[in-house]
Amino acid sequence: MELLDKLTILADAAKYDAACTSSGVRRGSRPGMIGNTSSSLAGCCHSFSADGRCITLLKVLMTNYCVYDCKYCVNRCTNDVPRAAFTPRELAELTIGFYRRNYIEGLFLSSGVVGSPDNTMELMIRALRILRQEYRFNGYIHAKAIPGASPELVTQLGLLADRLSVNIEMPSEASLQTLCPNKTKSAILRPMGQIRQECMENKEALAKYRHAPTFAPAGQSTQMIVGASGESDRHILRLSQSLYDRYRLKRVFFSAYVPVVEHALLPSRDTKPPLLREHRLYQADWLLRFYGFRAEELLDEDEPNFNPLLDPKCCWALNHLEQFPVEVNTADYEMLLRVPGIGVVSAKRILVNRRVASLGFDELKRLGVVLKRARYFITCRGKRDTRLPLVPEKLLPSLTAADRNPLQQSGYEQTSLFAV
Repeated sequence: MELLDKLTILADAAKYDAACTSSGVRRGSRPGMIGNTSSSLAGCCHSFSADGRCITLLKVLMTNYCVYDCKYCVNRCTNDVPRAAFTPRELAELTIGFYRRNYIEGLFLSSGVVGSPDNTMELMIRALRILRQEYRFNGYIHAKAIPGASPELVTQLGLLADRLSVNIEMPSEASLQTLCPNKTKSAILRPMGQIRQECMENKEALAKYRHAPTFAPAGQSTQMIVGASGESDRHILRLSQSLYDRYRLKRVFFSAYVPVVEHALLPSRDTKPPLLREHRLYQADWLLRFYGFRAEELLDEDEPNFNPLLDPKCCWALNHLEQFPVEVNTADYEMLLRVPGIGVVSAKRILVNRRVASLGFDELKRLGVVLKRARYFITCRGKRDTRLPLVPEKLLPSLTAADRNPLQQSGYEQTSLFAV
């Protein structure tokens, strides 16, 4: 099979993997090396796919042959699809060739399980070793560790890649057993714990020895599928919170289930991917990582799913109106972050500017505050927008109309740190 044909098959087979990011690492240029992941180059090149996902320009599988029979996966062993596999040399030459043509600045590598987890990891490690040692490639590499592989191979992969990830796949052990009979919870969580421990030890080693080898300097991430099983948003968010707390993940990615195979245990192929639900989960995840929220604050047993018409921060504010209105000239940073329409950047700007002048609504707008949401929850110099009282029934229609809701309007948009 021609190399271009392999690339077509294996790039298409990797398109449902959403965990593709280059943030969090600086690997500057060195003498005799090519490529870097400094902030000026922003790591990997990115593009937006038709369904709004942020993807790299070279995101491929080592192979889409797979001995596993995960019911939701287009590459499962019982599914009749074209199969292909790169040799380690082919993948390395393809990557470096694309880099030299300025098509890419990094590699995202995953794989189906061919033979065994150990055999698959050895093929991936061989390809990355050719890139790093023979071609002296110093660009960004994100590699997927295969659950069930030996700890020694996970260590070797981490010494070659900038970021590692282990896909948790399903939000619950019951769903994992039902839809992924060849995978176990312990096999997925074990390498996560190992990666966390080795990252911590590596930081200590680098603090003592400047030239110590680096282990996954951009940390680790994971991905779970949303909509293939019946777990609530509350369950998914609590799991995400637990993963952040226990394994110090950099990011949990959510992938709306796309019905590409027919199976009695899965939604019908006529079912639309829950992209709006994915969007709300990403917004909530942003609140966990940057705004100081906890999963238990956002959803409870009485209300286990997010309102699709309203962003999670507005939902929380409507359920906690006793904490509002907030006086922007005196409120602390943590409380400012909980006001709908005030993001991390605008909250910091408020703290800086209110030292020299009392802030009003006009000043807040210039600082980047989204007043179409914030005006109902704040006071400026003791004055509040009195057009609507602080009553959920009155506020809900205005907040729903103010929500940009990109998945219900025209086009797609990434969650923004600046206007949550």
